[in-house]
Amino acid sequence: MTRSSPPASARTKPLKRPRQARARFTVQAIYDAYVRIWQRDGWDQLTTRKVALETGIAVGTLYEYFPSKEALHSGYVRHCIEQMLRLIEERVIAPAELTWQQRVRGLIRHLAGLESDRTWFSPDMMRLEPVVADLRHQKRAYDELLGVWQRLVAACPDLSPTPSPETIEALHLAIWGGRRYALQVNLDTSRIESWAEQMERLCVLAMEPTRNN
Repeated sequence: MTRSSPPASARTKPLKRPRQARARFTVQAIYDAYVRIWQRDGWDQLTTRKVALETGIAVGTLYEYFPSKEALHSGYVRHCIEQMLRLIEERVIAPAELTWQQRVRGLIRHLAGLESDRTWFSPDMMRLEPVVADLRHQKRAYDELLGVWQRLVAACPDLSPTPSPETIEALHLAIWGGRRYALQVNLDTSRIESWAEQMERLCVLAMEPTRNN
């Protein structure tokens, strides 16, 4: 019998999502300050008060969105995933002129963190994961990222026959699992680049139509 992860406390969850442009601007400024303070002082020295002061907003305004620094971290990670999914949709899936091999390369580079615009991750984030995200939230992120692979295949009229669902899920596990492990051991960018190139070759071989007949 397996034991599920304990649910995250209410104080580890963001209270609301920004809807209007001004609110989105404020939350982005909060995230930017959060990253600067973490990089400068470390997680243990990071407080919501410091983030509010660096952002230039009242602590009460920050608490409207994030009741704790754990909730702020949870919101930031979710924000990064959403930003990555948006960029993949715009740059990898939507363009009609890309070949399926180009789409695979673009997807891998985004998932590997080599094409992100405003995201930052620290190895310390891995140890915070059980605190800020329960199994249900991790499963949702897993399904969303698997869905990106499925939409990529659907956007490839030049890829026939299409790879099996089992192949697609195996590739998803290989890439995202590798990204998480690389983060955990803090690989530098040059080694991430090399890993991404090798994974691109393996994914193209696995998806090559002549190898799925």
